[in-house]
Amino acid sequence: MVLTFLKIKVNKEKLIEFILKLSAIVTILTTVGILYVLLSESISFFKEVSIIEFLTNKQWTPLFVKKNFGILPLVTGTLLTTFIAVSVALPVGITIAIYLSEYANRTFKKITKPLLEILAAVPTVVYGFFALVVVTPFLQSFIPNLSGFNSLSAGIVMGIMIIPYVSSLSEDALSAVPKSLRNASYGMGATRLQTSFRVMVPAASSGIIVSVILAFSRAIGETMIVAIAAGQQPRLTADPTVPISTITAYIVQVAKGDVPHNSLEYKTIFAAGISLFILTFLLNNISFYIRKKFQEQYD
Repeated sequence: MVLTFLKIKVNKEKLIEFILKLSAIVTILTTVGILYVLLSESISFFKEVSIIEFLTNKQWTPLFVKKNFGILPLVTGTLLTTFIAVSVALPVGITIAIYLSEYANRTFKKITKPLLEILAAVPTVVYGFFALVVVTPFLQSFIPNLSGFNSLSAGIVMGIMIIPYVSSLSEDALSAVPKSLRNASYGMGATRLQTSFRVMVPAASSGIIVSVILAFSRAIGETMIVAIAAGQQPRLTADPTVPISTITAYIVQVAKGDVPHNSLEYKTIFAAGISLFILTFLLNNISFYIRKKFQEQYD
């Protein structure tokens, strides 16, 4: 009887181990497959377009008669909307996380946290139209020269969308900090506010940085909000009041259009896609390095 039980237990453990390995293999193969498609099509594109022109040209007009293939306008548009979004989500999300972790009672926390996470479940197309028909007219009452399509309203609404990524994960990180640190701070005469910002936030910094990384990655890959509210006019600018285009918005524009497959214009979406992949990869690695430095400081 005991031997039978042990055999069943061993078989279950082997099955679980097999499923976990299979999941890891599927994930790796999927990533390799995506990279293969992007690289193969991008190489075909760069056989016809100089990579120097691609990286240095300040105009992106591959669908015009006079074609220019400079990725810089799309990159700056992507970074501009992402910077605005993170600027909104980071202070609001961390403030919410600190309040829920250090000030709110259990009942309020149980009700509020799920409600906040609903923001992440709202379809992005709804956010896009909200930015276009609500946020932009509201901002135009304060900024008269604000265009109907602009990166400011798109970035603000993207920031609202990614608040749950920052607040929820940051609150989890703060809650995971040992109570002994909090109690020691109170024992030294620190106020709740001082304890929150001088003890709890530094101790939970690695988890908070992870939340920011995820929020940043979510914002940089957002498509529908910028496609609807930011316009589709690639331009090299840091002005948030004018229409811009992002890498993802351009990919949607070409993918849903009448551009012939295997044409040079169609291959631009793969070149843009590999640029977005490299940009995200670099930013995530920089963020990982910063997170590691914080861990070394506070561990």
